[in-house]
Amino acid sequence: MLDWQSIRLTFFLAASAALMLIVIGIPIAWWLASTRWRWRVWVEAVVALPLVLPPTVLGFYLLLLLGPRGLVGSTIESLFGLRLVFSFPGMLVASVIYSLPFAVQPFTAGFRAIDRRLVEASWCLGVSRLGTFFRVVLPLSWPGLLAGTVLSFSHTIGEFGVILMVGGNIPGSTRTISISIYDSVQAMDYASAGWTAGLLLVFSFFVLSLMYSLQSRTRSPLWPKIS
Repeated sequence: MLDWQSIRLTFFLAASAALMLIVIGIPIAWWLASTRWRWRVWVEAVVALPLVLPPTVLGFYLLLLLGPRGLVGSTIESLFGLRLVFSFPGMLVASVIYSLPFAVQPFTAGFRAIDRRLVEASWCLGVSRLGTFFRVVLPLSWPGLLAGTVLSFSHTIGEFGVILMVGGNIPGSTRTISISIYDSVQAMDYASAGWTAGLLLVFSFFVLSLMYSLQSRTRSPLWPKIS
């Protein structure tokens, strides 16, 4: 009753997007957390756009951009012979863009929570900026990095509108869990839709519970324990 083909594809897509967001999101978040450029709010607004744009609107613009007549789509197809729309690579690009704020905002919050005096002390001891970033900044900001990675992974699993616009509904190629549930409901197959939706519900609850459990170990209680 479960569409295992769509489940495997969705989890692979979510893992790939989360890895790409770690690589892309950490430099963006560190720049946002450390820069004093007065117009950085414009960059923050661009990063946060997927939070407020309807998924179909974002998917429509991505379809135009990644399509065979779009700037990015035509360039990629002419250079590598790869068509992005209605393919896994296109879905991956769309997922990274759609989940970008879910990674960058927690990453940025984690970086901003670091005591700047520790960073400056590392510099005074002769450690380079790059070395300080890897030895001091990343270890101290791991709760924010974990939260951003988990949120972006989970958010990608539940995508629907953007994925449908860019990837379509091709079984075994672009058909994800959310689209499979939609198809089951359209076919009045509520049993299959219920099993798949239940799996997502249990998975989401487990992942969020694990994330909050790990983060709670790094927080100090608001009130001291009275014995």
